[in-house]
Amino acid sequence: MRSNSYDNRMAMFLAAVCSQTYAQFEDADGGFIVPQGYRVAEAFEAKSFGGKWERFGFILESDNRLILAFRGTSSTTDWISDAIASQEKYKCVKDAGLTHRGISNIYYSARPAIVPALKKQSSSEKRLFITGHSLGGALATLSAMDMKKNAGYAHPVVYTFGAPRVGDPEFAHAYRERVKMSCRVYNLLDAVPLLPPQTYKPPRKETTYHYMHVNEGIPLQFNNGSVSANHVIGSYYRELAKADPAYAAALERDNPGFPPPLA
Repeated sequence: MRSNSYDNRMAMFLAAVCSQTYAQFEDADGGFIVPQGYRVAEAFEAKSFGGKWERFGFILESDNRLILAFRGTSSTTDWISDAIASQEKYKCVKDAGLTHRGISNIYYSARPAIVPALKKQSSSEKRLFITGHSLGGALATLSAMDMKKNAGYAHPVVYTFGAPRVGDPEFAHAYRERVKMSCRVYNLLDAVPLLPPQTYKPPRKETTYHYMHVNEGIPLQFNNGSVSANHVIGSYYRELAKADPAYAAALERDNPGFPPPLA
């Protein structure tokens, strides 16, 4: 299936952007490669389980685009947040259902830096793209309705890669009603998009929670021999690049080290 808004070159470019959110986290100084024509408008942190602040992404700006990018799971406390799969009311938009408690709390901690940075740009008529891989894809999903409602972006464009489910059926319905240009790219052999399960009952609890993806998604199929290799952003980028090797070569030529390596 291909969404009407899906563009493979944009997917490749944003997958490369997602790879740099991991570079930002791993670099002692938070450095990463910024593609030609862009500058860093904002770098932000968020708190995962235990209240530890970590670098979680950035906002890039060009003459006609803004890109909000979120990092995926990279620390033990991130994993714990991923596992807190009870649900709470989504706080950013009224009557928009329930969302994953652990992931939502990460987003809410980053929000005070993100919303003002984008709100002051909303009158510039620049197109807002929101992206993330894995946990970062869930954060991007949580952000999309927020940016539309509270930061002034009528038509945000969302690309996620290997994202888990993040909300209940009411949230998924509200998202589809409000965010019309959203591309959920996933590998059919990636375990993370299957989480949390559609029906989730926490141990020693009576409550049962229901999860639903926000849209049907854009399936890829690649098997790189392990759970992690079927999920990492570099594997997604390489699979997308098979459809357009010329663009992949141009990205690397113009921005050495920005896209993940092809081999």
